[in-house]
Amino acid sequence: MENDQTHHANADRRLGDPIVLGLSIGFIIVFIGLSVYDIDMVADGIASGFAWTAKHMGSYFQLFLLLTFFIAIALAISPAGSARVGNRRDPELSTFKWLSIIMCTLLAGGGVFFAAGEPVYHFVVTPPAFDTEAGTVDAIAPALAQSFMHWGFLAWAVLGSLTAVVLAHSHYDKGQPLQPRSLLYPVFGEAVMKGAFGSVVDSLCIIAVVAGTVGPIGFLATQVSFGLHELFSFPEGFTGQLMILVGLGAIYVTSAVTGIERGIQFLSRYNVFLALAIAAVIFIFGPTLFLTNAYTQSFGEYLSSFFSMSTMTSTDAPDWWMQWWTVFFFSWFIGYGPLMAIFVARISRGRTIREMILAVAVLAPIATTIWFTLLGGSGIYYQLTDVIDLTEALNNFQFDVATLTVAQALPGGWMMAVAILILTTIFVATTGDSMSYAISVVCTGHDEPNMFVRAFWGITMAIMAGILLYMGAGQISALQQFIVITAIPVSLVLLPTLWTGPTSAYAMAREQGVVS
Repeated sequence: MENDQTHHANADRRLGDPIVLGLSIGFIIVFIGLSVYDIDMVADGIASGFAWTAKHMGSYFQLFLLLTFFIAIALAISPAGSARVGNRRDPELSTFKWLSIIMCTLLAGGGVFFAAGEPVYHFVVTPPAFDTEAGTVDAIAPALAQSFMHWGFLAWAVLGSLTAVVLAHSHYDKGQPLQPRSLLYPVFGEAVMKGAFGSVVDSLCIIAVVAGTVGPIGFLATQVSFGLHELFSFPEGFTGQLMILVGLGAIYVTSAVTGIERGIQFLSRYNVFLALAIAAVIFIFGPTLFLTNAYTQSFGEYLSSFFSMSTMTSTDAPDWWMQWWTVFFFSWFIGYGPLMAIFVARISRGRTIREMILAVAVLAPIATTIWFTLLGGSGIYYQLTDVIDLTEALNNFQFDVATLTVAQALPGGWMMAVAILILTTIFVATTGDSMSYAISVVCTGHDEPNMFVRAFWGITMAIMAGILLYMGAGQISALQQFIVITAIPVSLVLLPTLWTGPTSAYAMAREQGVVS
């Protein structure tokens, strides 16, 4: 125990593992430097790596997500599911605060960007798993079901079910740091904990999350800038985007610095209340019957077509479709996996393994499908009844246009659009603060990382987003595609959890006397 405390003290004093810091910051400097030197070379290089990964690794990613989900559910209903995280009888956070923080992690990154536009896209361009005629009543359920596939059970399960169990056991029971390298301890033993190998593992996971978080931060600036221009004729352009970035950075850096108990859970709770209020207005004053029927049918379609959608490969679907939809999203979630699991393990002390897995892999996805139905289902309704026409915008992947167009068509008009812009901003801030916090935990190997380290990572991601926006939104998009490439090494870090998850859970259950 004393050694453990010394290790923590050293880690905190050191402000981070020098190799992890060097590689992570080195990546940011090299990416920006190469972009300045030859922007097209970087974009083209990433695009070809992205296409290769999608084509050759897509099936492996799909299979990995399927196995993660089903093994996690089996573990949740097993006797070991009663073991408690951190060997505590009572949870650190109240259930509402805890669920709010979990909901705000993934739904933020893309749920708000894609919730309005993605279902409408699948409505006007029939997904390959279905043969319905695009733009007709028959296309409604498949369109929503395809969106549920991308943001549902599989997406959430890889973010914090088995991985969080392994991390909770290694950290709370064995005194190992909350770092991705701890996931490989059962395979490589001490070699991964002390040497440069472990530092490289941690760095790869940080780079994936930086790529995945800077994207939404940058896209948010373009989305809010576009929204303010459309609604209030604010001048659109880099200056406006930069001001939005500064404001957003100030919010999430403050939140990350004040910690989980204060800033992070305050923002998450506030946002969940706002999301519930918006959801209620859409449901009560919007096309209520249409949304109710659409949800019932679409969820049924999601369950009945679950395997055909989740196992579709480039032989059944066009390469570009797999690359930009299923494989892109699945890779994105894998890239986030280790750091999101660190966050879930950190906030779930006192919860049972069953509660943790069901909250992350079942409750959160169901809430996500409801949110997608309210925003995207309304979008489909307005598209079907010719109130709006998003065909051209979505064929050009302009999701910021889609979100705002659907928001303005909703009951409340421009007020609803403003509310959704505020919600989007706070959602991205909750991703920014939780990831700044998780990156700092990984860098320092400490549960309560130094305030300056948290602030440093938050500010670094905002600055990177600003530089890339200055070069044009294409570079933000290139960075987003880069997370698909980083998903290959990160998936190898996560892979052992398919068997170490259940063994860790049973070890915890035996130590706590839950199973004999």
